[in-house]
Amino acid sequence: MDPVIVVGGGPVGLALALALAARDVPSVVLDEGTGEDEYRPARTAVLRADTAGFVERLGCAEALRAEGVRWTGWRSMRRRQLVRRVSFADGPYGLGGPDGLDGLDAAGGRGAGGGGSVSGAGADHGPGGSAGRAGGAAAASRAAGASGGAGAAGRTGGASGPPARGDGEDEADGYLAAAPLHIPQHALTGALRAALASPPAARLVQVVTECRVDALEQEAAGVAVHTRGQRETWWRGSHLVGCDGARSTVRKLLGIRFPGRTAVERHAVAMLRAELPWPGEGVLHRRPPWRNAGEEVTARPLPGGGWRLDWLLPPRGDLVTPEDLVVQIRETLAGWCDDTPAYELLDTGVYTLHHRLARRWRVDRAFLAGDAAHLLGALGTQGLDEGLRDVENLAWKLAEAWHDGGPAEVLLDSYQAERRTAVAARLRAADQSLPVLRGGGGLRTYLRGGSRQHDALLTDGHLGRGPLGAPPAYPHSPLAPVDLEGTVEVGTAPGAPVADVPVTAPDGTAGRLRDRLGRGVLVMLVAPGTGVWDRRHWVTAGVMPRLAEAVRNLPLRGELLVTEAYPGAAAHTVLLVRPDGHLAAAFTGVHPQSLHAAAKALRGDTPGQAPAESPEEEAAHAH
Repeated sequence: MDPVIVVGGGPVGLALALALAARDVPSVVLDEGTGEDEYRPARTAVLRADTAGFVERLGCAEALRAEGVRWTGWRSMRRRQLVRRVSFADGPYGLGGPDGLDGLDAAGGRGAGGGGSVSGAGADHGPGGSAGRAGGAAAASRAAGASGGAGAAGRTGGASGPPARGDGEDEADGYLAAAPLHIPQHALTGALRAALASPPAARLVQVVTECRVDALEQEAAGVAVHTRGQRETWWRGSHLVGCDGARSTVRKLLGIRFPGRTAVERHAVAMLRAELPWPGEGVLHRRPPWRNAGEEVTARPLPGGGWRLDWLLPPRGDLVTPEDLVVQIRETLAGWCDDTPAYELLDTGVYTLHHRLARRWRVDRAFLAGDAAHLLGALGTQGLDEGLRDVENLAWKLAEAWHDGGPAEVLLDSYQAERRTAVAARLRAADQSLPVLRGGGGLRTYLRGGSRQHDALLTDGHLGRGPLGAPPAYPHSPLAPVDLEGTVEVGTAPGAPVADVPVTAPDGTAGRLRDRLGRGVLVMLVAPGTGVWDRRHWVTAGVMPRLAEAVRNLPLRGELLVTEAYPGAAAHTVLLVRPDGHLAAAFTGVHPQSLHAAAKALRGDTPGQAPAESPEEEAAHAH
């Protein structure tokens, strides 16, 4: 069968090729660039827990540890007052709650992610984009000054009154948030490129550089694109995915509209090395008290003593000169440290954020992903995060359709139904919040309360919580099974991301649930006491043999796992987890026919209702 054609060699396109290769699907990546990424220290990405874990599973774990940094905490300040401080948990997924919940919010979505930087991928809205670069590496300078301790901006008391929550520590949420990963974007892209050289990607992925798509044709059995440049030829594939950014050629060739809002936010950014009062912490400072401070400034740590600073600018205004930005840097550092500390300026830029959403994400065998499908980034929302979630959602569905060879219409349609709905909800939440959070008044009915509540909402957007930031759930997915015998509610709502609990495979391999994602569905049995039993006893005891047989007979590739406990689940509960880590269904005991029907629903087959079981089978479920 023909390979999948991926147009675009940025992080989203490369991640898709790697995710397909992990499922034994070949692909051709058509990259307009040279395959060498521009070194821009100020262009960084903040990956929340779920997307960082996804990139690690693609073979980039070592590179992410070497090139990125996980924050120890997040500090939100207003003028001279600490409003909120969040400590991040150790480990990639932050299981810090008293009940083991991985940041489950009221809607069932995980709120354990973090981060608020915008990667700025794309010519329109990245550092050095339409608003122009302000300086760059050539503007590197060193300013002398004494390094101070925690300055007035970092104090928690004073004339402004006490912090919002006791000492400002974020303990009321019942868990510690997972640490976000902050990494230069060129390092992330380089890590993905390096992973392509390792099996199985090395034999399954072909990367073709310096070629631009200029024509696209589709038929019932496949899709073809024509490229010009280094390779002027036609390429034929089973499917095509446009990951070619904000000015997507694929989107234009498909005739898909891309409506939305222009210049929603504009930021100046500087990458520098300095000693700041909060080593390892991210900082959001709203309305700083010093002169010419502007409305908002954020600081995010990077390896080697690096910091990325972002200043909110008027959405439309004058260009920011290098001289203006140097003044802004000195005043900000002096405000935080009582005096301007020594610093080394490495890179600067200005980027403009747009909010847009493609009308369609699928046209027959062609799909859109990443910036080609959506632009967002205001109020801490993450464009690159959403692009990687697109990839994780689409890759397993394309792989299933590719291996099956059938039309798989419901399965492939579910990509747009799930992901476009989730991103649209994120954009809607940002549009409702912007008028109040940016001082424009307006939609008070959506944002009741005073400034502290608004500050908390903005902080949640940066930390990956609530409507602005939490990883999405797909409760109304076309793949959701319905009317099945034996279903039960657990601490994760159907369609929401599962909690990352410790698991053990029948062969004795132990690890985390999310480390097993990717290749097929996961079937997890909640079996208290497994950890203290010898494997040879529990693997053949109780319901395990019957459940193992049910997993072998699933219409999708499946893996059986066991866990000591899962939030909200009783002993002998069985959870069916999608390849992208979302809960498909939970059952009270072993119901092979219901499990089989739920797996069929994940393939896009008509879910229907599982046949009733015999009284003997029902009695067996109680044990």
